[in-house]
Amino acid sequence: MTLLRHVRPWGGDPVDLELEAGRIAAVGPHQPSREHPGDDIDGRGRIVVPAFTDAHAHLDSSLLGLPFRPHTGGPAIWDMVLNDREHWRDPAWSVTERASYTLGLMVAHGVTRVRTYAQIDVDCRLERFEAVQAAVAEHRDRCDAVVIACPQAGLLREPGVVELMEEALRQGADVVGGIDPSMLDRDPVRHLDVVFGLAERYQVPVDIHLHEPGHLGVWTLGLILERTRALGMQGRVTLAHGYGLGGVDAATTARLVEELAELDVAMSTVAPPQAGTALPLLDLTAAGVRVGLGQDGQRDFWTPYGNGDMLDRTWQLAFTHDFRDDALLEHCLAVATVGGASLLDPLSPRIGAPGSRSGVEVGDPADLLVVDGECVAQVVMDRPRDRTVLKAGVVVADGLVLRNHQPV
Repeated sequence: MTLLRHVRPWGGDPVDLELEAGRIAAVGPHQPSREHPGDDIDGRGRIVVPAFTDAHAHLDSSLLGLPFRPHTGGPAIWDMVLNDREHWRDPAWSVTERASYTLGLMVAHGVTRVRTYAQIDVDCRLERFEAVQAAVAEHRDRCDAVVIACPQAGLLREPGVVELMEEALRQGADVVGGIDPSMLDRDPVRHLDVVFGLAERYQVPVDIHLHEPGHLGVWTLGLILERTRALGMQGRVTLAHGYGLGGVDAATTARLVEELAELDVAMSTVAPPQAGTALPLLDLTAAGVRVGLGQDGQRDFWTPYGNGDMLDRTWQLAFTHDFRDDALLEHCLAVATVGGASLLDPLSPRIGAPGSRSGVEVGDPADLLVVDGECVAQVVMDRPRDRTVLKAGVVVADGLVLRNHQPV
C-alpha cells in the first residue's frame, strides 16, 4: 500500500490518501506523525485532483520536440489535409518517434488517459496508425489509450479508404471514426452506413469529427442521432467538435442537448477560439452529457498551437468561454479530468453543474495529479510547474519529467 500524505483534494482540507491495487483505498485527515510501513509520498500540502484525460489528440501529426517550422496550411479542411499529405514524411523523426515523444510529454504534464486519432487514407495507408500503436505500447504503464481509426481525408472521396479502415479494425483499432459526412464526403447517408456498419461488424464505438457549421452541422447531427437511436448505440457514440451546436438559435441548441443526453452521445471539445464554435458547455454538463477536453493536433501541419500541457488547454477552455468565477474555472478542470475519463468509460463518474468534485474518493482510480497552488482557480490561471503524476498509485512523472523512461 502507498500513502500519499498531506494533499488537498480539489483545494480542500488536508488529507492522507491510502492507495492500493491501483485505487484510492482510504481518505482521512492528514496526520503529520502517522507511521506507515509501505511506500510514502509527501504531497507537501499541494492540491490533488484526478489526472488529466486528453479526450481528443492526434499523436501521429505532432511535431513537438522538433525545430519550429512556418505554418503552410490553407484555411479550409481539405487545404489542410493536402498540406499535411505533402509534408508529413519530411521531419527528421519518424512518426513513431514523434508520437511517442508527444505522449511522454503529455504524461509528464499530467495526462494518464488519452483518446488519440490515427490518420488512415490512401497516402499513408496504415503507417500512421501503426506508429500510434507503437507509441501507445511504449507508454502503456503510464497512460491508458484508446486509438481511433480516423479517415481524415474522408471515407468516400478516394477509393480504398473503407478497406483500409476495416483492416485497421482487424489490427486492433478501438473505435471507428468518421468526418464531416455532408461537407467533406457530400454523401452523409452512405458515409454513416459505412461508419455504423463497421461499428456493428467489429463491435466498436463510433467517433465522428463534425466541423460542419451552423444548420448544416445540426442537420448532420440529426442523422447521427437517428442512427444512434435506431441501432441501439446509446453510450457508444462520440462527437468531436460539434461546431453546429454553437452557431444556431437557443431553442435548437436546447433541443439537441436534450437529445444528446437522452441517447448518451458524448462530446469532445478542443476549446476552439473562433466565434460561434464554442460548445454550450454548462448546458451540456448540467443535462448529463459526457464532455471531455483535448489538445487536438499539436504543433503540426494543421496548426502551430499546442505544447503537450492539458493545463494550458484547460486555461483556454475557460478563456474561450469568458469564465471568471472560481467555480467555473474549477468546472473547466473537472471537464479536463473527470469529464474526459467518462468518454473512455461511460460507467465512470460524470460531472454535472459547477461545484461537483468527484474523482478523489474511496474507490476512484489512483490516477492523480498533485500540483502546487492556493486553489484550483489559481492553478488554472497560473499553470504551475510543480506537479507529480500518479498512474494506478505509482509516480510516473515528477517536476514535468517522466520517471524510469528510456525511449525505444
